[in-house]
Amino acid sequence: MDKTTPLYARMAEAIVAGDAETAAALARQALDGRLDLQAAIEHGYIPGIRRVGELWESGEYFLPELITSAAAMKAALAVLGPALDATAAAGLSRGRIVIGTIEGDIHDIGKNLVSSMLSANGFDVVDLGADVKIDRFIDAAVETRADLICLSALLTTTMLGQRRVIERLRERGLRDRFKVLVGGAPVSRAWAAEIGADGYGENALAAVTQAAALAAARRTP
Repeated sequence: MDKTTPLYARMAEAIVAGDAETAAALARQALDGRLDLQAAIEHGYIPGIRRVGELWESGEYFLPELITSAAAMKAALAVLGPALDATAAAGLSRGRIVIGTIEGDIHDIGKNLVSSMLSANGFDVVDLGADVKIDRFIDAAVETRADLICLSALLTTTMLGQRRVIERLRERGLRDRFKVLVGGAPVSRAWAAEIGADGYGENALAAVTQAAALAAARRTP
């Protein structure tokens, strides 16, 4: 058996258990042992977060478990991130995403969970926070060369801002440059279709799945 296999299993277990302290300690162990850090993420931590997604889908895990597992993943990546050089990081990333809650809406718990889950699943996430102006989403996407723009809205009044971002993208001649994913409590698949969004995330796991599909489609020649 590869000597790293037990370590990978413990990494995955730490994520499933939502144990941030252990997840970070195992990441430091990987650093100290000069292990392949990308392999540690791909074979240790990512399988753990995928298992969390499966438990969520089966109804065995709920929002608290998702939050603690995502926090554990972030703790591990916080240790490993600085040690990954730019080339390795670029090779690992599944795409760059700009995310935030629409202007006029200060709710960010759901958005924070999606942001953490996206990071945990290998995306480079630019989190703009809450109450984000329409053009700020677009400017950030242009500046960072993002693949996707993810728009969260928790109020029926602010969900109209999701439509406005897409309209503004068209006005600026940038609609074909970015995929747009929308989500939030009042948002539905029908609303996403009505405003011309590329995808809809019913929950954090669905958002990750949709983001992966959209990023892959965007990068396919």
